[in-house]
Amino acid sequence: MVQDLYILMITAAVVSLLFKFLKQPVVLGYIVAGVLVGPHLFGQTLVNADNVKAWGDIGVLFVLFCIGLEFRLKNLISSGKVAAVGALTIIVGMMIFGYLVGKDADFDMVNSLFLAGMLCMSSTTIVMKAIDEAGMSKERFVKGATSILIVEDVVAVVLMVLLSSIAIRHQFEGAELAGKVVNLAITLAAWFICGILIIPTLIRKVKKHLNDETLIILALGLCLGMVLTAEEAGFSSALGAFVMGSILAETVESHRIEKLMTPLKNVFAAIFFISVGMLIDPSSLVEYWYSIVWVSLVIIFGMILFGTLGCWWGGQTMRDSMLTSFSFVQIGEFSFIIAGLGTNLNVLNPIVYPIIVASSVVTTFLTPYIMKAALPCYNFLYNHASAGLRAKIDQREQQVAKAEAEAANPSGDKKSIADKARHAVRNTFFLKHIVNLFIKNMSAHDENA
Repeated sequence: MVQDLYILMITAAVVSLLFKFLKQPVVLGYIVAGVLVGPHLFGQTLVNADNVKAWGDIGVLFVLFCIGLEFRLKNLISSGKVAAVGALTIIVGMMIFGYLVGKDADFDMVNSLFLAGMLCMSSTTIVMKAIDEAGMSKERFVKGATSILIVEDVVAVVLMVLLSSIAIRHQFEGAELAGKVVNLAITLAAWFICGILIIPTLIRKVKKHLNDETLIILALGLCLGMVLTAEEAGFSSALGAFVMGSILAETVESHRIEKLMTPLKNVFAAIFFISVGMLIDPSSLVEYWYSIVWVSLVIIFGMILFGTLGCWWGGQTMRDSMLTSFSFVQIGEFSFIIAGLGTNLNVLNPIVYPIIVASSVVTTFLTPYIMKAALPCYNFLYNHASAGLRAKIDQREQQVAKAEAEAANPSGDKKSIADKARHAVRNTFFLKHIVNLFIKNMSAHDENA
């Protein structure tokens, strides 16, 4: 195991340095490192594939946990229309495109639906990393983009249930899907209750007892606990990690936890992308090059089209809509998970997996360059638009600017719903005395020690 980790880290370090020198995405370097240590290039694997997969799965959890730490529930609420309309437009549009691509390739209904599911989800990890490396993390569009990615991840959970039902029974099980939606709603309700009312209050009370070591252990314990809870409820472990990150984002220690988690996240995220690279067979890239190019083009142009329309219909400015859609031009984690689901159920055509992974590599490689083209494309559209469309673009810009100004200078006597809920629960007799009793016992324990 130590030897495996040594080979992975050295290979990833050398390749990532090379890609940094070539001004290419580091994520792509990790995938190439996976190809180098994988079983296909030299005829045998240099590392234990099971160990790498296990570490990669942990990497996904840590990445989504940290994304949750950077997000605030109030941002999702404030971006509700953009998140719902944008995600729905992208998912429905890309699933239609994906299904048509599958039928064009003479796939049966099940394979076409699985392909559609793989093409409709952008990679949260890659999008956020690309935005950060481009120095755009403070841009206005990022909040809406993050909200859309969250909704996509939630929808992906339900989509996997639907695809499993169709693959096994070759028919739609409405009752099973409805039950899954209800369970998901209950989970999200528990997220809201814990995030707004309970955990932030407890951590605020015990803040003085939390050094860095204790805080990171507590945070990881809570994260893994929510992962197990999500799995027991039948949801993805990735969703559980994100939920706990969002809960801890409501605490006074969120930025401290995020800082402590960053090195751990970076290490395991690198291993995740290496594990993806290990699945790529270079010979299959040559054999299926036409399909890879075709699927990559569908992803890029489909995401730009439906992402721009969805964000615009959801209330974003045209500039922010195009910045968002141009950053979504890739597929990632959930695409691999859905592909793995189809493989485990023995319903997925063997050629689909290498095409999907290769298309992910191609679109990931192109993402930074496509993102740079967003503003020039916006300027071109604005300058060549009709007078009516240009007036609508200007009007939307003014509406959004006005809403931002009002949000930045709220009325002094107004309180948000979350603030009112926190105040009510903190002054509830039962919770207040539970917290005080907990603190009293901790203090007594410290004095005896």
